[in-house]
Amino acid sequence: MIVLLSNDDGIHAPGLKALAESLQELGDLYIVAPDRERSATGHGITVHRPLRLETISIPGIKAMAWAVDGTPADCVKLAVEDLLPNPPAVVVAGINQGPNLGTDVLYSGTVSAAIEGTINGFPALAISLTSYGSHDFTTAAEVARKVVNLTMQKGLPRGTLLNINVPAAEPRGIRFTRLGNRRYVNIFHKRTDPRGRIYYWMAGEPLDLEENGDDTDVQAIKQNFISITPIQLDLTDYQSLQILRQQWEEITFHF
Repeated sequence: MIVLLSNDDGIHAPGLKALAESLQELGDLYIVAPDRERSATGHGITVHRPLRLETISIPGIKAMAWAVDGTPADCVKLAVEDLLPNPPAVVVAGINQGPNLGTDVLYSGTVSAAIEGTINGFPALAISLTSYGSHDFTTAAEVARKVVNLTMQKGLPRGTLLNINVPAAEPRGIRFTRLGNRRYVNIFHKRTDPRGRIYYWMAGEPLDLEENGDDTDVQAIKQNFISITPIQLDLTDYQSLQILRQQWEEITFHF
């Protein structure tokens, strides 16, 4: 079987190599990843210029690998439409350096790579180590291998991917969670350059929100549990859809 790997930290990221090492015995490994860090690019794709790629050799990894000068979504799209000899059995994105929790998944290039796999009809998962300081991906890589094996055995519902976050410390266990809410304070740092022009650095610290209960990914990581969250492509709010149909059905719009 073909296992397709991608990420948003770039082709040379240590998290990607750790992921490849843990999965290379499961099948034919193919790696298509950005040529540089593309964090927080969301699901952007490149449409206003050509994409260029380069064959890469990753020491210690038996895999075909390409570096692409585009986004994570570009990488997966290009892989499944042209680079792979056959469709992948699974698409795995990561291991990301830093968390992808709650509403942050809307900005994440790592999660978007997995979403692109799901859009194309393949089982997919994204995995992150929830620390910027720790570079020990051992536990996260082991979790990835186990989840990929289970995914191959049990499958995933169509249109659903898994978002996995692994704490840096020894985990207390696993929780199956819903997405929490992530909001930030002090988002922009306002500065002045040597010529007197104002510029901004985006940063910010996450707020501790009461709405993030024990069933959320945010709280699971805070309590040192591995979080596994199913995410679906269908963003329709069906409860609100029903309300609109019931309350607005007699309203006539005039144009």
